[in-house]
Amino acid sequence: MEGGNTKDSGDKDRREEWLRSSSWPTRRSATIRWKFQKKIGELLKLGIDIGESSVSKYLVRCRKPPSQTWRTFLDNHVSQLVSVDFFTVPAIRFQVLYVFLVLAHDRRRILHFKQLRDMGIEEVLSTPHSPWQRAYIERVIGSIRRECLDHVIVFDEGSLRRILSSYFNYYHRSRTHLSLEKDAPEPRAIQPPEMGPLVALPQVGGLHHRYQRQAA
Repeated sequence: MEGGNTKDSGDKDRREEWLRSSSWPTRRSATIRWKFQKKIGELLKLGIDIGESSVSKYLVRCRKPPSQTWRTFLDNHVSQLVSVDFFTVPAIRFQVLYVFLVLAHDRRRILHFKQLRDMGIEEVLSTPHSPWQRAYIERVIGSIRRECLDHVIVFDEGSLRRILSSYFNYYHRSRTHLSLEKDAPEPRAIQPPEMGPLVALPQVGGLHHRYQRQAA
């Protein structure tokens, strides 16, 4: 009997030591929406038979009702979020062309672009040193300028439309993005070396290239 008591005591000590560790699933940061009984149920499914009193002993107390973080809210809705903005493009005849852009946040896809004539649009500046206000769309506009428009001459609306269509085709299908784990908005398959030698395919009039393997 004495030996059994020692074993039970040791098992209890090990269970409580596990609860005090940094990986147990009743931590508030990982399970902010869990109820008390759900936490116990998860522990039982992990093969940890422990009483309610022990769980409540190490349970983090919330001073206010639990709520998801702002980051969690954005992650849950990222597939429905878009950004919109205008940018201007000067033409060779000193015209100012306006481009309206719609960007989807989930895969950084450009859903729509449209050229607009001067309709008395007044520029509204964002708050200085506040890149979070339109971070995604501003970054895309910067990429369009640095990787395309800064290297070509725009003659008129038709010329701009052709240039942007060519760049967006490259942007969606070939250009890799850090935010997409170095993938393109339209996912690209990995081509192993045994598929064949590398070939370079010029895009955007030769400003960029797509590299892929060609079967021998």
